[in-house]
Parts: sequence; C-alpha cells; structure tokens
Amino acid sequence: MQVERVDFVNVPTRDYDQSIAFYRDVLGLPQNPRVPTEFETGNVTLALFDPTEAGLEFATNGCGDIALRVPDVAAARAELEAKGISFVGGQDTGVCHMAFFNDPFGNALILHRRYAP
Repeated sequence: MQVERVDFVNVPTRDYDQSIAFYRDVLGLPQNPRVPTEFETGNVTLALFDPTEAGLEFATNGCGDIALRVPDVAAARAELEAKGISFVGGQDTGVCHMAFFNDPFGNALILHRRYAP
C-alpha cells in the first residue's frame, strides 16, 4: 500500500454553527465554499464532524492535537488571547515553539513553529 498524503482530519463537534464561527472567525481559516463544515489549511482539510450523526459516541480528539503552523507563535497567541482564547501552556523544545489551547468542544490545538533543522 502506498499512502500519498493525508486528505482530511475529522474534528468532533456537537454544534456546527459554534465550531464554524470558531475555526472561521477566531482562527481565520479559509472555509470551503462548497462544504461549509470544512476548512482548508494548505496541506490538509479540517472537517467538522458530529460523531452522533453516525451513531458514534461523542469524544474529543484527546491527545491527537492538531498543530497549526504560524509564522510567530507569540504573536499568534497574543492575537487569540485578545479574542478571548485561553491557553493551557506553551513549550520551547529546542527545535520549535508551541502554544497549547482547545476549541470550544475540547479538541486540542497547538500553535507551532519549527525554528531548527
């Protein structure tokens, strides 16, 4: 088997309108005009998904964090904090800067920028 790439990642939600507002208006991700519950990030699509519609139990992505590459983690964090987003931590690994936060339904997100080869 040859995997060519990851096409999309499901992001669990219980309220499409609230999640759309968060990913579109707060994070500023481009919304797919044909599928309004999908957001394009350049190399992978974030697809909002209510697991209960498929007969599944609702659960967040747990520790399956979605890392959002940004030019400057500190600046992006300050921008989101000004919009009322709370962060649960940050880290400089010696390779990258990261800042950790959650969407309205508890899905783990990371602002990320690698600075070392």
